[in-house]
Amino acid sequence: MQIKRELSRIVGAENVTNEPERLRAYAKDYSLGEVRLPNYVAEPKGVEEIQEIIKLANRNRIPVVTCSSGIHFYGNTIPSQGGIILDLRRMNKILNIDERNRVVMIEPGVTWGQLQDELEGHEAMALIPLLPHPLKSALTSHLEREPMLVPKFEYADALLTTEVVLPSGELFRTGSACVPGFPNESAADGVNPEGPGIDWWRLLQGAQGTMGVVTWANVKFEYKPKMNMSFFIPFKNLNDAAELIYRTQRRMIGHECLLLNNTVLAAILTGKWPEEYEAMKGTLPPWTLIIILSGGPRRPEEKIAYEEEALREIAIESFVPDLPTSLASIPGLEKNFPELIRKPWPKGKTYWKFGYKGSCQDLFFITSLSRTSEFTRAISAIASKYGYPLADIGIYIQPLENGRVCHYECSFYYNPSEPRDVDKIRNLFAEAAKTVLNMGAFFSRPYGPIADMVYERAANYTLVLKKIKGLLDPNNIMSPGRLCF
Repeated sequence: MQIKRELSRIVGAENVTNEPERLRAYAKDYSLGEVRLPNYVAEPKGVEEIQEIIKLANRNRIPVVTCSSGIHFYGNTIPSQGGIILDLRRMNKILNIDERNRVVMIEPGVTWGQLQDELEGHEAMALIPLLPHPLKSALTSHLEREPMLVPKFEYADALLTTEVVLPSGELFRTGSACVPGFPNESAADGVNPEGPGIDWWRLLQGAQGTMGVVTWANVKFEYKPKMNMSFFIPFKNLNDAAELIYRTQRRMIGHECLLLNNTVLAAILTGKWPEEYEAMKGTLPPWTLIIILSGGPRRPEEKIAYEEEALREIAIESFVPDLPTSLASIPGLEKNFPELIRKPWPKGKTYWKFGYKGSCQDLFFITSLSRTSEFTRAISAIASKYGYPLADIGIYIQPLENGRVCHYECSFYYNPSEPRDVDKIRNLFAEAAKTVLNMGAFFSRPYGPIADMVYERAANYTLVLKKIKGLLDPNNIMSPGRLCF
């Protein structure tokens, strides 16, 4: 009870709990991880409160696990050794919008919907992943390296500078935000992520709360396009789609660019579950490449015109017979689709990953576009082995850095209330992850059982991480039991 009294003194009694019912909300998420209860949940409102909690945890050797979203998918916020859940959702301010540099400073509790609504007033838009959950923290998405829908080099990483409370309780800022007097009394804009010394922002980005607590970050945003032109290009063959993506990305054609199989596209477009889903899926081609041409504040018509001309030239070179600007089964989709994917999933509507069976397990990694069909065949073979219907596998491919590589995401939908279904997905997922890792898949975000597989194969890298963790967190209070992931 002494710990609870101390936490109540720091953040207020109404913002601390150890009631079992409320603790259970933090003991599990939408991953396949085990249920583990924390001892306390504390909801700080500012940096000083976070610092005091971290110092309290050091004095008493209590684990601290940080979270800032209202929903979690990967098991990284489940407290493996109990302790204090540091829930940052009360820290939900948009601190600054720098239109000159197209940078916004956000606290960890700012959701994607909140951020997009605020930026719209500035005729701007955030760089957003594919239809995130409305309760998802925008800062968390950036820290988790979620891929953004705009595949340009300049947006390869939208996270810039950060402020972090280190495991000692000290305050630290990265990049050009580290200069004295930032942000109010310095000439620096805080938009250069490199330095001081090592690239701290990359370490913190991949650390998942094991190296400190990020209290704000500067992230890039973009002007909201004045005009759009959408293309929904059907493919039966994944290799043909990959070739067209390569050609368009080399010439830097388009704003958003993504490839979806019919399972994922039907899940996104279905209005009523479950009655419309199968009918919708049956009308869609096996693969749909979605390319959106956009024009910004200056001369948008001309930009779209020359990009469309270039895209049609590329299509002829690639023997693609047609470039549909809509889906035959959903007339008029092209008018609202750009707006749809530039916002989070609507509140009050069944989340698109949960509609089919109630939950899903995502397997994602980075590879080259030329190898996507190879990985698809391997995953399909493992799914067949476990009796999982191939038609139920959702696949989303996102080119990155103008097609240099791509994000490959495979979703296995399942019923979380059926233990046999859960066990099947757990075993299928583990074998699929091991198989694609052996094939050369690069896991930049190795959650759950994948982390152990990756660390075993990267002995020197793992040793260095352990040394850094030991230096920054000598009492091992920040997410103990995890080395980043």
